[in-house]
Amino acid sequence: MSEATSTDPRVDGQLAVFRRGTVDLIEEKELRARIARSLETGVPLRVKFGMDPSSPDLHVGHAIPLLKLRDLQELGHQIVLIVGDATAMVGDPSGRSKLRPVLTREEVEANLVTYTDQAARVLDMERTEVRRNSEWFDKFGFEGMLQLTTRMTVAQMIERDTFQNRLKAGEPIGINEFLYPLMQGWDSVEIRADVELGGTDQLFNLLVGRRLQDQEEGQRGQVVFTTPLINGLDGRKMSKSYENAIGLTDSARSMVFQTMRLDDEAMAIWFTQLTRVPEDEIAQLLAGHPREAKARLAFEIASFFHDADTARAAAKAFDDEVRDKKLRDDLAVVAWDDTWGAELMIGNLLKNMGLVQSTSEARRAVQQGGVKLDGEAVQDPKHLVAKPTAPMLVQVGKKRAARLTG
Repeated sequence: MSEATSTDPRVDGQLAVFRRGTVDLIEEKELRARIARSLETGVPLRVKFGMDPSSPDLHVGHAIPLLKLRDLQELGHQIVLIVGDATAMVGDPSGRSKLRPVLTREEVEANLVTYTDQAARVLDMERTEVRRNSEWFDKFGFEGMLQLTTRMTVAQMIERDTFQNRLKAGEPIGINEFLYPLMQGWDSVEIRADVELGGTDQLFNLLVGRRLQDQEEGQRGQVVFTTPLINGLDGRKMSKSYENAIGLTDSARSMVFQTMRLDDEAMAIWFTQLTRVPEDEIAQLLAGHPREAKARLAFEIASFFHDADTARAAAKAFDDEVRDKKLRDDLAVVAWDDTWGAELMIGNLLKNMGLVQSTSEARRAVQQGGVKLDGEAVQDPKHLVAKPTAPMLVQVGKKRAARLTG
C-alpha cells in the first residue's frame, strides 16, 4: 500500500466529508494526520457516537449525526455506537434548564428496544460496533466512581454554559449531573476512540473525553466534531411533544406532507444536514422557486427512509390534494343512519358525519360559503338534506370531506 501523506488528495476528500455541515472541529490538523495514518496503515479510525435511550422514539433531528456516521462508515471507518444505558439513568444536563428526572433501569431497557432498530434505518449495523456503557460502569463500584470524580474539579465543571445559566437563574443542579460528562468522557477511554461526534450541545462532554484520554498512558485525546441541532417544523426545538417533528418511522406520505410545511428559511440547513445533495446544487435549488426546492427536500428525505417510488407517490399525493385541491380516493364513507329520519338539517348532518364539532361551526361554514354537496355550495344554514339514493360528496372547506351513502 502506498504511503499516504497529509497532502494526499484522498485525505482532502475524507476531510471534506467530515467538514460538511460541521460546526466545531477540534483539531482539524490532528484529524488530517489521523486520516493520513489510517490510509497508510489500512487501520480505520474508531469513530464514537453515544446515544442515551432517554425516550422511546427518534426523529429526523436525531438522524443528522447518524447520517454523518453513515458517510464515515462508507469511507471504511469503524463506527462505535455507545448505547448509554448507564448514563441515561444519570441524565444528560446538556441544554437543560431544570434538573432532569432520573430514569430507572427498566425505563431505559424499554426505550432500548426501539433505539437500535431505528438507528439501523440509517447505519449498517452489521459494520457497527455497539457497546453498552453499563459493560464497564456496572463493574466500577463506589471506589471506581470516586476515582473518576478526581479527574475534574468543580470549577472546571461549572465552566459549562448550561450550569452557568442555571446558577444565574437560581435553578438547582444535582451532584449526579456532574457525573454525566465524566461518564461520557470515560466511554472514550474504554473504547479508545480516535474521533467523537455529537450535537453542538455536547461539545463540553466531548472535550471531557479528550481530556480524560490525554490523562491515560498510551492514549491520545480524541478529535471532536459537532453537527447543529435543527428546529422543528414550527421553528421551535424539534420535539415529539411539540408535534413539530418528523419521526424516523413515519410513512413517506407523512414525511412529504410535513416537510412541505417547513419555513423557507430553514431549508438550507435541512438540505445540508438531512440530504446528500451536492452543495452547489443546493445553492441552485435555493436560488430558484421555494416550493420547488422544498418539494425536492421532501423527496430526498422520504426516499432515503423509504424508497424513490414511494416518495414519488407521496409527492404526487401532496400535489393532488394540496396544490391541485383534488379529493383523495380513500375518503371516509358515512352511511345514512335510519335514526336521522328521511331528511336532516345541514348543520346536524355535518355534525353527525364528524366534519364539524358543533352545529354553530357548521352554520359559520355555510355562511362563509365553505359547505358543498356534490360540488354545489349550500347557501342556507337551514337547508334540509334528504337521504341520498346515490353516494353524495359532502365537503367543509378545503380539507374536510366524506362520502354520504343512503
